[in-house]
Amino acid sequence: MDIRYVKPFLNAVQNVFETMINVPYSLGKPKIKKDMSSTHEVSGIIGISGEVTGCVVVSFPESIAVQLASELLGETFTEVDSDCTDAIGEIANMVAGDAKKDFPEGDTTISVPSVVIGLHKIAFPKGVPIISIPCQTDKGSFCIDVAIKTR
Repeated sequence: MDIRYVKPFLNAVQNVFETMINVPYSLGKPKIKKDMSSTHEVSGIIGISGEVTGCVVVSFPESIAVQLASELLGETFTEVDSDCTDAIGEIANMVAGDAKKDFPEGDTTISVPSVVIGLHKIAFPKGVPIISIPCQTDKGSFCIDVAIKTR
């Protein structure tokens, strides 16, 4: 997997967390993910298609998703309801939009993200490793899973 396709997403998560929701975070040590399921219960899935295919999944435990949605919208959420889900979708959308500006030139499309609630199988591309990058905030931990295949 070419780091040129991963780095824009890592930079975008950092930018969104630090500027839009005011929650600094740090990256942990990447590891190879063994299964194709989401890491946590609330996941923003960003699809990539064209010359480069795959997906980037920003996955949060429910407790962290509720706190991040509260930070983003300036109101208190106590559960993952439709408004909280929309806020997580907006966070994923900001990450996708920010990553587009630094993504290498070519015939590649970064999709509008979808949000999945619950532990589900993710349609990661076959034949490439799934890199799982743990992240730590003062609100708790979350994960960025990346699997990108070049043609």
